[in-house]
Amino acid sequence: MRYRNLQAPFEPHPLSTVLKWAALDKVTGKRRRSPGSAAMRVVEPDRGLLQSEAPSLTWVGHATWLLRLGGRTILTDPVWSESLGPGVKRNVRPGIGLEELRPDIVVVSHNHRDHLDAPTISRIGDQATYVVPAGLGPFFRKRGLRKVIELEWWGATQVDGVEVHFVPSQHWSQRGALDRNETLWGGFVLKGSDRQVYFAGDTAYFEGFQEIGRRFPGIDAALLPIGAYDPEWFMRQQHMNPEDAVNAFVALQARLLCAMHWGTFKLTDEPLDEPPQLLEQHRLRAGLGAEQIYVAAIGETRRL
Repeated sequence: MRYRNLQAPFEPHPLSTVLKWAALDKVTGKRRRSPGSAAMRVVEPDRGLLQSEAPSLTWVGHATWLLRLGGRTILTDPVWSESLGPGVKRNVRPGIGLEELRPDIVVVSHNHRDHLDAPTISRIGDQATYVVPAGLGPFFRKRGLRKVIELEWWGATQVDGVEVHFVPSQHWSQRGALDRNETLWGGFVLKGSDRQVYFAGDTAYFEGFQEIGRRFPGIDAALLPIGAYDPEWFMRQQHMNPEDAVNAFVALQARLLCAMHWGTFKLTDEPLDEPPQLLEQHRLRAGLGAEQIYVAAIGETRRL
């Protein structure tokens, strides 16, 4: 079985197009050059807040967040490895040590290596319940993990008093040479006793944001990707740029936009520190208040 997006069908670029993108810089000079590293704000987490029952979020880096909801510890797309593979190393250390944490719930949006990191999953082990897209369960079970729940789009489960809803995104999946779109991809709405958080995972802008907002009114925080968008001709159908993130936030009718998926790994051509600069420009154009946008430092904890 192969999954498809709800909106306009999108097939990932073939290898020939990937090679074209990789070669543009050397052959035609049209590929934008930018440094492979950038300075990032790094702060220590509020460990006192993390040990309390208060709802909070902490940005670990990229799409990895440490959430406290309903008195439970939740990790999104946990990646603590120093490298994703040849040539893709962390620009900045994780915001908190994994050895400090005892996660109750881990949600994984899809099987790309910057969102599903096998060494990190092995380090977390069987202490957590894993909620994952349909078809991805075998990845975890063959590693000896027993508490694994697979969900289809709009499916839901409850873990330790936290509601976990799996919602659509506009993306794709592939981990090996022949498994393209054989496992699902998506985002999550996580509902504790008094707060709900939307984690987009990895996605392009699509009309589904409005439906997610309609089904889950009053989202307290929307964790939205703002990076890995350049060149547009290559990335547009799979990643959001800062303008898309603002539009998604408005469609969701959420209270707070929390920026992610930038600054940690050099995946595309834009400078690592460009996304929040453009986000501020589009915030102003959209007439949003500064208090509605949250660009966290690595390791920063915020009470919800």
